[in-house]
Amino acid sequence: MSKFEEVKEGVIFPIGEKNVAYADYFRGQSYLKNLVADPKINVGVGNVTFEPGCRNNWHIHHDGFQLLLVTGGEGWYQEEGKPAQFLTAGDVIIIHDGIKHWHGAAVDSWFEHLAITAGTPEWLEPVSDESYHQLKK
Repeated sequence: MSKFEEVKEGVIFPIGEKNVAYADYFRGQSYLKNLVADPKINVGVGNVTFEPGCRNNWHIHHDGFQLLLVTGGEGWYQEEGKPAQFLTAGDVIIIHDGIKHWHGAAVDSWFEHLAITAGTPEWLEPVSDESYHQLKK
């Protein structure tokens, strides 16, 4: 049994549907519930839920930023050239324009965050299984 399975019940925000629109940029299953999608403000807010072991590819936000507000479970965030950061509920990550990074669930835990995003993402290579499975809390 995986840790933090209550995350999939949508404790704070609904889990949303399977994230098929971005499935090519994730390893494993994720879910997305758009909470704010107003073109007049040019900032999207989504509740992203990751099954255990799921993570997104390396990516960069151009002409914008991303804020991650962790609401449940355990996961990881890493910027290129820096050690991965272990994340739990209440953690906040600020990702500035042009920073190459990835984020996702721990191997044995569900993980959920709000993603507040502006700009255009550039999706890059997957996080390798080898580097992901070497992460230690």
